[in-house]
Amino acid sequence: MARYQHQAKSIIETLPFITDFYGKTIVIKYGGNAMIDEELKRAFALNVILLKYIGLNPVIVHGGGPQIGNMLKALNIESHFREGYRVTDDATMDVVEMVLVGKVNKEIVNLINLNGGNAVGLSGKDGMLIKAEPKELSIEKKNAPPEIIDLGKVGEVKSVNTALIRSLVAENFIPVIAPVGVDENGDTYNINADSVAGAVAAALGAKRLYLLTDVAGLLDKDGRLITSLTHKEAFECIDSGIITGGMIPKIKCCIEAVGVVEKAAIIDGRVENCILLELFTKSGIGTEVIQGSETYHDPY
Repeated sequence: MARYQHQAKSIIETLPFITDFYGKTIVIKYGGNAMIDEELKRAFALNVILLKYIGLNPVIVHGGGPQIGNMLKALNIESHFREGYRVTDDATMDVVEMVLVGKVNKEIVNLINLNGGNAVGLSGKDGMLIKAEPKELSIEKKNAPPEIIDLGKVGEVKSVNTALIRSLVAENFIPVIAPVGVDENGDTYNINADSVAGAVAAALGAKRLYLLTDVAGLLDKDGRLITSLTHKEAFECIDSGIITGGMIPKIKCCIEAVGVVEKAAIIDGRVENCILLELFTKSGIGTEVIQGSETYHDPY
């Protein structure tokens, strides 16, 4: 009986959070180990399904870098990276689209549906959902003009047509979006999934944006988790070198979303039920970026 009492108490404790989030949109970028480990995959699907059943509107944007890399290797197509971006020629773009839209997207949709949800897969080409433009990348050089890097069919989001997403949500579907966009000429572009998630969250006016990663969150210089910081503090952490490497684009994605989105967070996708833990507990997990301009304080 004590165990059941504890379960009942835990459910009741979520009520204020459910009340706050009821009817609101939550955009989740799904990637990393949570897309590979079988137990984590099922837990992710169940988390998303539960959100839908209790009145929230989850929208999923997924990655697929490792799967793309494996397919390119199998086809003997060599991968080249510049500044963390996969240089994408026409042949590579065909593989990217095939893997993201034809394989990974449908696997996620199937996973959700088999576990009792009602998901629909989309790419940025469906209903001109994600209009793209070529990504401009330059590297500053000391005493020399900047180097302009041609990334091929790597794009960035120009605009998001939310009508299709909203119509699916209204019919109680869970949209699952592959990060492939299209420009005005019909050319297809490979877009960073974090960036797509941020753009979709902002366009929808989402309540929350969550980026699932393979790290605990943002760590300070002593390796301790920073649980919360404002967008101003986030810029200060980049300038001071606390935020480095692959965490920089994720934090920048959160910064750009905050202002429209109430909060954005980087959460550890290796933790089972990480979405529920972030949404329905006071402390949450991971690192959240919020609006504000206060000076950064070490949470410890």
